[in-house]
Amino acid sequence: MPAQTIIAPSILASDFSKLGEEARAVEAAGADWLHVDVMDGHFVPNITIGPDVVKAIKPHVKIPFDVHLMIAPVDAYLEAFVSAGADIVSVHPEAGPHLHRTLRRIRELGAKAGVVFNPSTDPSVIQWIMDDVDLVLVMSVNPGFGGQSFISSQLRKVERLRKMIDESGRDILLEVDGGVAPETAPLCISAGATALVAGSAVFRGGPDKYADNIRALRGG
Repeated sequence: MPAQTIIAPSILASDFSKLGEEARAVEAAGADWLHVDVMDGHFVPNITIGPDVVKAIKPHVKIPFDVHLMIAPVDAYLEAFVSAGADIVSVHPEAGPHLHRTLRRIRELGAKAGVVFNPSTDPSVIQWIMDDVDLVLVMSVNPGFGGQSFISSQLRKVERLRKMIDESGRDILLEVDGGVAPETAPLCISAGATALVAGSAVFRGGPDKYADNIRALRGG
């Protein structure tokens, strides 16, 4: 478990006209990872960015790229995103027919493999493949758009996954994404989260506020 909570600002909430500059600003402000939300307009009702944009941003920062693929079918795009610079690639169980094969492929490509749980997805989906999971991401909103309200029932899911991870004996990161703010971050951490994705809670107020915003999410 990390010494302090990992904060992964979501560039979905940044100024898209200057993505490289925004990435550098959050890294300088203390961000641990850069979270990249990839949406296809099919699996979720929005379209965001592709691997070429990830590739363009990558040289601007040294922190890991935490790439969340909200696309289906997902397998055909794994190599493109890892080649573009994804250090962690997270997929939804619903985005392909064979989750185990998908996770193995991500690792073969040289990235860490994550599994994403929609609010209705049951944690048991990874029960028999824990050895192939590096990160678990719990969505505390329905994926597709930023700025949604936190779904508090997902805290119980975080608690259950925390127990599953601890019982497995594996060093699996447990991340929460959706409605994460200074008010909800402590609840996520108390439930067992080790990483938090935040969009508007980091990017509001402009670059001069990013460091304060990140500290607030850590409880400081």
